[in-house]
Amino acid sequence: MVPGERSAENCKKVVQEVYDRTDGKGAMLLTSDAYAPYATAIEEVYGVWVQPERKPGPGRPPGPRRELPAGLVYATVCKKREKGRVVEVIRTVVFGMWCLLEWWLRRSGVSNTINTSFVERLNLTIRQHVAAVGRRVSTLCKGEAGLDQQLALYHGYYNFCLPHGSVRQPLPQPVPTNGTGSAKQWRPCTPAMAAGLTDHVWTLREVLLFRVPPWPQPAGV
Repeated sequence: MVPGERSAENCKKVVQEVYDRTDGKGAMLLTSDAYAPYATAIEEVYGVWVQPERKPGPGRPPGPRRELPAGLVYATVCKKREKGRVVEVIRTVVFGMWCLLEWWLRRSGVSNTINTSFVERLNLTIRQHVAAVGRRVSTLCKGEAGLDQQLALYHGYYNFCLPHGSVRQPLPQPVPTNGTGSAKQWRPCTPAMAAGLTDHVWTLREVLLFRVPPWPQPAGV
């Protein structure tokens, strides 16, 4: 997540972060709204400079240009509204081919159409947990450093302390509950547990008291 105003510079930071976190090869289907700087940022981050061959005949030789990976697809969703209601949704493939887009969507197993619903859901979740980025509140954060600190705490809580129904795990045998309630059939699971980083749901106290191992220091420090 990149805090700050929506700008071409921050769009490039977002795309660069996606590129770095996936080693430049994990995210081959990218979607966003129709904000133009995203396309430019994707070209600059994912594109590779190539020198086209010179065609026979007179004329100046072609200059180098950026080429995107063959399997990358970038699509946009543009919603048209009238009186606050969505009346039309325009989906466009900016880079790549429709057939490849459909293949990526089938492979994802989570959606059959281009959409931004997942990131919109994530944005709402962040606003619900981090008061500094909520709308029309009296707790707006005035500095980027303070916002980064609040988001870091939220990331720890969200991934280690908050069980998610989408990654819950079935129990080998139902576990009886106290009283007359039905037996438990699911084991609570957090994103960190699903990723194999831990084997239990953490408490907020564990997150706050956890000692982070020292990271490698630059040579000569």
